Amino acid sequence: MRVISGTAKGKKLKAPAGCDTRPITDRIKEALFNVIGPDIRDARFLDLFAGSGSVGIEALSRGAELVILVDSGKEAIRTIHCNLQTCGFNKDYEVYRQDVFAAIRALLRREIKFDLIYIDPPFTVEKLFEQVLTTLNEQIILKPDGIIIIRAPRRKSLPLLFENLQCYRVNDYGESTLYYYHLIN
Repeated sequence: MRVISGTAKGKKLKAPAGCDTRPITDRIKEALFNVIGPDIRDARFLDLFAGSGSVGIEALSRGAELVILVDSGKEAIRTIHCNLQTCGFNKDYEVYRQDVFAAIRALLRREIKFDLIYIDPPFTVEKLFEQVLTTLNEQIILKPDGIIIIRAPRRKSLPLLFENLQCYRVNDYGESTLYYYHLIN
């Protein structure tokens, strides 16, 4: 696992020990950033269920204004800090060891809006996928022209329409699928 582009290009990233996380492959990460790449520079980027921090770190490397990484696991948070240090980042990010739903409520209270929100829940907890999308549908922390991307198991179908969110793109990569949502205006 490595940083693909930007100021930290080529830096190797660690994954948290154990089998609680499934780090995103370089192939999927590259495909994701090929889609959202033009929107990264100066963006506010939220990485939920951050794991190793690979996706948020890629956003930082490509010029995001602010990246917030959220994970509830102690080992994941330790790994995120290690990877940020390896890449030489010491500003423009915040790391929270917190439940994702509590973090969303806290960000809503802080009135922070994001250009891009990347979500990568554990594949073993099926209910999280719709729960987090429902929460983001109700507690709007996405800018009007922002994008939410959620990585799900390929076998899992996610709703294409919520009250405030609509899926506009779906891409399959091996055992994973990326769903792209935007706000309905």
